[in-house]
Amino acid sequence: MKQVLWFRRDLRIKDSAILENAKNEVLPIFIFDKNILSKLDKNDKRLTFIYNSVLDLKKHLQTIGLDLAIFYDEPINVFKLLKKENFDEVLCSVDFDSYSKYRDEEIERVIPLKRFIDSFIIDPKEHFKKDGNPYKIFTPFYKSLNVLTSSNKIEERKGNKNLKLVRFDYSYIPKIEDLGFVRQKLPSFLLKNPIELLKNFKTKIDKYEKDRDFFYKNASSKLSVHLRFGLISPVQIFNFIRSSENSEVFIKELFWREFYNYILYHFPKSEFENFNKINITWNKNENDFKKWCEGSTGIPIIDAAMIHLNKTGQMHNRLRMIVASFLTKNLFIDWRWGEKYFASKLLDYEASSNIGSWQWCASTGADAAPYFRIFNPYTQSEKFDKEGKFIKNVISSFNLVDPKLLHIENSNSIVDIKLSRKIAIEKFKRAKDESS
Repeated sequence: MKQVLWFRRDLRIKDSAILENAKNEVLPIFIFDKNILSKLDKNDKRLTFIYNSVLDLKKHLQTIGLDLAIFYDEPINVFKLLKKENFDEVLCSVDFDSYSKYRDEEIERVIPLKRFIDSFIIDPKEHFKKDGNPYKIFTPFYKSLNVLTSSNKIEERKGNKNLKLVRFDYSYIPKIEDLGFVRQKLPSFLLKNPIELLKNFKTKIDKYEKDRDFFYKNASSKLSVHLRFGLISPVQIFNFIRSSENSEVFIKELFWREFYNYILYHFPKSEFENFNKINITWNKNENDFKKWCEGSTGIPIIDAAMIHLNKTGQMHNRLRMIVASFLTKNLFIDWRWGEKYFASKLLDYEASSNIGSWQWCASTGADAAPYFRIFNPYTQSEKFDKEGKFIKNVISSFNLVDPKLLHIENSNSIVDIKLSRKIAIEKFKRAKDESS
C-alpha cells in the first residue's frame, strides 16, 4: 500500500485525520494550487502566512520521520504524475464548496481519494433531525449536540507511528516570488503559535461574553486564521477552552461555524442562491458598491471598517454584521457581491462561514435575521465605540472631531438611513409575500 497524504487546510501533525489513517508507505505533499493562486492579488497576505505555515509543516513532519514534497501546479497535473509512481490512494481532508468538490472529483478519476472530516468537529452527513431531514435552525441543531458540546473533552486523533516515507525528491521549495507573490509583513498574532494565542485568550475568557462586541477592544481569540488553515483543529480549541468556567459563549461560536459548514453540505446551492428561495431584485448600482468597498460612504463606522479591512485583511465580527447589513439593507445590493469582496480580502476567509453569515445578514439564509432587523450603523457605533476609538484610529482626520458627531447622520452619507430602511422592509415584505 502506497498512499499520498495530501495536506491542504490541515497544516499540522497533531489531531490529524490523514496521519491517523495513513498506513505503510506514504508521500506527504502540499500543492500551491495555480487555480486558486491565479485569482489572488500578488500582495495577498494570506499567501505569506500559508507559505510560512507549509515550511513549518515540513519541519514538523521531519521530527516524526516524515517529510513534505511541495508542488506548484494545478492539482490534476500533480496526480497524473504521481499515478505513474504507482500510488494506490490519496488521503485528504474534505471541503464542501463548489471548487473543492470539483477538484476532488477530478482527482478521483486519476487516483482513488479518501476524504476525512478534519477542519470541523462533526460530519454533516451523519447528523439529522428525528424525521431524517437536515437541520435548518441553529438552536435545535446546537441542542441536538448537547452530549458533545457539554463534554469535558473530545477525543483527538493519534498519528500512526509505523509509517515508512516513500523515496522522493523532497528538496524543492519554491520561493514566494516563484509563486507570483510579494512577501508581506504579517501582523504579530500571525507569527505566534496557536497554543500561545489560546493561552492568552484563556486569560480573557471571563470577560469575553461582555467584551466581544466592542470592536475597539482586544477581546477576540485571534485564532480564526490559524483555524482556517488548520494550524490548529477545532477539537484542539474545544478541549483547551472547555476547562474554563465561562467557555459556553465561545463554544457556541465554534458550533455556528459547524452549522454553516453543515448547511453548505446539505444545501450546496446556497453558495450561489438565496437559501430561503426568496426572489429579490437587488440594486445593481456599481458606484454605490465601489464606495462601500473602498470606505467612502460618508458613514464613519462603515468607512473605518472597510478601510481597515482593505489595509489589514481583518474585520471584527460585529463590524462584519454592520457593513453587511448596510450593503444589503440600506444600499440594497446583492449579498453575493459583498461575499465575493470579503473572499478577496479577509485573511480568515472561509467559504461556508462567510456565505452563511452574509445570507444571515441579508435575511436570505438559514436561521437568518428577520428582514425587518436592520442594523443602524450610527446606533451601532455609539453603542459599541462611544468614544470613536476604532474610527479615529483608522481615519486620522476624525481625531479632533467630537465623538458624538461620529454617531449622528449627516449629509455626507450616500444614503438616507431611515428612508432606505423603510424601503428595504417594503421590498423584502413584498418579495416574501410573493414567494409564499
